[in-house]
Amino acid sequence: MPKLHISFHPNWRNIIIRSLLAGITITLIAWFLPRNARQQFHYDVGKPWMYQSFIANFDFPIYKTDEAIQHEKDSLLESFHPYFNYVPSVEKQQIERFKQDFKLGIPGLPTAYMYILLDRMHRLYQAGIMGTPEFNTEAKDSTNMIRVVSGKEAQSLQVNCIYSTLSAYEKLLTDQHLAPFRQVLQRCNLNEYIEPNLAYDKQRSETEQNDILSGIPIASGMVISGQKIIDRGDIVDDYTYRVLNSYEREILRRNASSGQMKDTAIGQILYVSILILLFTTYLILFRKDYFSKPRSITMLYVMVTIFPIFVSLMVQHNFFSVYIVPLTMAAMFARMFMDSRTAFMTHVTIVLLCAAAVRYQYEFIIIEIVAGLVAIYSLRELSQRSQLFKTAIFVGISYITTYFALQLMQNNWFDKLDTGMYYHFVVNSILLLLSYPLMYLIEKTFGFTSNVTLFELSNTNKGLLRHLSEIAPGTFQHSITVGNLAAEIANRIGANSLLVRTGALYHDIGKMSNPVFFTENQAGANPHVGLSYKESSRIIISHVTEGVKIAEQNDLPQFIKDFILTHHGTGVTKYFYVKYKNEHPEEEVDEEPFRYPGPNPFTREQAILMMADSVEAASRSLPEYTEETICNLTNMIIDQQMSMGAFTACPITFRDVSLTKQLLIEKLKAMYHTRISYPTEKKDEKVLPEPDPIADPS
Repeated sequence: MPKLHISFHPNWRNIIIRSLLAGITITLIAWFLPRNARQQFHYDVGKPWMYQSFIANFDFPIYKTDEAIQHEKDSLLESFHPYFNYVPSVEKQQIERFKQDFKLGIPGLPTAYMYILLDRMHRLYQAGIMGTPEFNTEAKDSTNMIRVVSGKEAQSLQVNCIYSTLSAYEKLLTDQHLAPFRQVLQRCNLNEYIEPNLAYDKQRSETEQNDILSGIPIASGMVISGQKIIDRGDIVDDYTYRVLNSYEREILRRNASSGQMKDTAIGQILYVSILILLFTTYLILFRKDYFSKPRSITMLYVMVTIFPIFVSLMVQHNFFSVYIVPLTMAAMFARMFMDSRTAFMTHVTIVLLCAAAVRYQYEFIIIEIVAGLVAIYSLRELSQRSQLFKTAIFVGISYITTYFALQLMQNNWFDKLDTGMYYHFVVNSILLLLSYPLMYLIEKTFGFTSNVTLFELSNTNKGLLRHLSEIAPGTFQHSITVGNLAAEIANRIGANSLLVRTGALYHDIGKMSNPVFFTENQAGANPHVGLSYKESSRIIISHVTEGVKIAEQNDLPQFIKDFILTHHGTGVTKYFYVKYKNEHPEEEVDEEPFRYPGPNPFTREQAILMMADSVEAASRSLPEYTEETICNLTNMIIDQQMSMGAFTACPITFRDVSLTKQLLIEKLKAMYHTRISYPTEKKDEKVLPEPDPIADPS
């Protein structure tokens, strides 16, 4: 039976992958969003209400504060009488034991007093004896009462009418009839015959206590649906605070049912889906290049996912204020590695998603959007890492200023302004400094390159470029010239000039392996003399593969390796190829030994470098530099590259190519202009001629 092979068109595969990525993003955000319906308003007693007029949308009780309920409990417990069970068998057992131990009487005590002693012990047991620890607890106030249960009857007694085991023993020794025989009685250890006959009834006492406490109402009053609770700008007093707190408690109670939780989850999924769909639509319509690149779309979705999840966890577990979360960090990274418009869309999407966790607070949305705009504006030109510190300061100032303005709009009195929030904004600015090390982490994780990194890589005074200038000075000068030309072209056609200039500085680093085999580094004999054309071609081509090896050894970014591989594309080493072909007219020449490994350029910047490098190198071989020769050379080389399909894989237009030709011709004419010869002075002339201002350009 033949096997069934299922394959997807690359476009369908990309659509499926990105749909899964968006689905995972929606699922994770919606999963972590708080399920309760708590309003999460920020309010406190004595502070102004910073939101719109708050009107109750259902009836709810005004719950008492915990302190008020505890005060009522304490008041009721003061009148509570604990229950003790009277155990008559204790007296019988102890009296019988005493009689048995002293059946012959007590030495030194008259027989008549034995009956008095037994009578006094009987009276003590009839009054009631408690354990000393329990008695001390109940006897803190002599007016306290207890309930003594005997059979089916319960009688209230004052604690001062009852004895503890210790006080009962003392009562025997201080009795007016027995006191004269105190020393005799002390030798009898009468305390061993005094045991508690009142046992604490824990179950009955706790049941009675719970019945009393359960009668305490937890609410004092009601709020009717449609009743206005507070207006914007009003000061929150104790009563209003209690009403607002009661509203939130009632929301939580109503939301406890599974049906409402399910409705909340469906609403959150729908809300998150709308925002993610809009964000994805923006990328598809206006930033297809980002949407088509896996690393770009992954980084954006990761940031859109992480920050709402983090805010949701903080809200659920009541960690700290959500204002300490540096949401502007996402806008900064999007601005560094992409563009300002994408940074703003990313930031707005994140803020709106986080607003679902903090219950759509309008002040949260306003403050965060303003801070995000400030962060994007401050990174318009990022050339130094120190700018990140300035951005953190600017963002902190924007937080404080915006929040201060919102407070002034709601309350005109400076002494009533809430200053506690400003500490959160300071912490936010400090945490924003983490973008400095995280920028490096993102570059390594997603393969991006920031302008700061490009500036650092293009420093010719250190690292690999300085090594290139020492080993292959001719190649180094050629790279600088090509870099300047390519940057000018990029500025003219709207490409990334800093990127192409950096790539141009490194595109020929492979020549460091055999610098003398390249004409710009030769000062004497040509080492190609005596080599076959194929061997010479192999050496020339090897500067591409060697360049990639050197780039990997020095841990250079991928984009530099791409510039190295594509600056010759899949072209051939034309000099040696033509030479070989001319010497073997009858042979069908194989182009592979003379062909560069490629690939052809797949970005505009790589195409710019190919054109600038080829034209600049070829211009050095012109026999004379005139406008005609420079124009013919430039047009011939670029037209040949186009006819060979060198630019079919990159998004460069005919207009871009035309502008590139014009600029190269202009720059080469300026580089290779011929100066007018200065006249020599004749010896026999006594008067010097006036200098010709036209002929003397100095």
